[in-house]
Amino acid sequence: MTNQETLLRSRDQNLKSFLMQRIAQNGGWVNAHMHADRAFTITRDSFDIYQKQTLIEKWDTVDRLKSSMSTDDYYRHFSMAIERMIEQNVSAMGTFVDIDPICEERAIRAAIKAREHYQQDITIKLVNQTLKGVIDKEARYWFDKGADLVDIIGGLPRRDERDYGKGAEHLDILMTTAKRLDKMVHVHVDQFNSQEEKETEQLTDKTLEHGMHGRVVAIHSISITAHDIAYRQALYKKMQQAQMMVIACPFAWIDSPRREDHGPTRNALTPVDELSQAGIVVAIGTDNISDYMLPFSDGDMWEELKLLITGCRYTDLDNVIGIATTNGRRVLGIA
Repeated sequence: MTNQETLLRSRDQNLKSFLMQRIAQNGGWVNAHMHADRAFTITRDSFDIYQKQTLIEKWDTVDRLKSSMSTDDYYRHFSMAIERMIEQNVSAMGTFVDIDPICEERAIRAAIKAREHYQQDITIKLVNQTLKGVIDKEARYWFDKGADLVDIIGGLPRRDERDYGKGAEHLDILMTTAKRLDKMVHVHVDQFNSQEEKETEQLTDKTLEHGMHGRVVAIHSISITAHDIAYRQALYKKMQQAQMMVIACPFAWIDSPRREDHGPTRNALTPVDELSQAGIVVAIGTDNISDYMLPFSDGDMWEELKLLITGCRYTDLDNVIGIATTNGRRVLGIA
């Protein structure tokens, strides 16, 4: 064997090659969480928003972009995001879609059109984004309209907690709607890496209360690791009881600012190692792609998985492959 052949063989047998091969054998990547309607919308001029504003401030600032986009604009950005997934051998994706008083039905109509166009290449599950909450009368009107158009009911309880102190009521509305329509629920929770947050626990409690066992998925759950080990272990037992599932989006929160509060040493990553050891299904997603929220993310699934493995020091490769493939199908309700 020549030196070149030896080098090529070594390259082909490295861990990345092994994982990529096994992921392909397991049906291809699954991007379980993204926001395709806003993908590739960041510009040099709008980059200042990313630099100067918090995530909560961006919830309203992004209205400028949404109000200016037509159905054709949304379709173009959906198509760009979908093709980015297809080129990576992503077999299925779940995307939140803004359906609210600002963009009304423009984004969801574009999403449905794009899903039909690419149906031979990728399975797409649509989830309604509740960026305006579900308590406000007009926001509730668009939530109800959107709930009928999507595959999965989406939620953001922090919005209604911020505006009305009604995060729990937000979750009640999600759960009752999902039960009525026989749909799963995906909810953004514990996004700020803070001891003040216990949204994953609140979501778990609501899952048990509404009898939605195995039908509810937490997205992010970063703040779990801000709490001590006793709290975390008790939470995992409760999550097991509710058959909760979790989607990690590693790149989404790695830029979290330094904090001065005291607590367990941690990073801004979903604790996939502890969750998986507790028997909780974890999948992976890219979250936002090249937009106001994540301007430097280009939707690279391998980079997301690599960051998750490295940041959590998680070396159970069989489960890593499941996180990238079969677990994603489970959280999206794909048989």
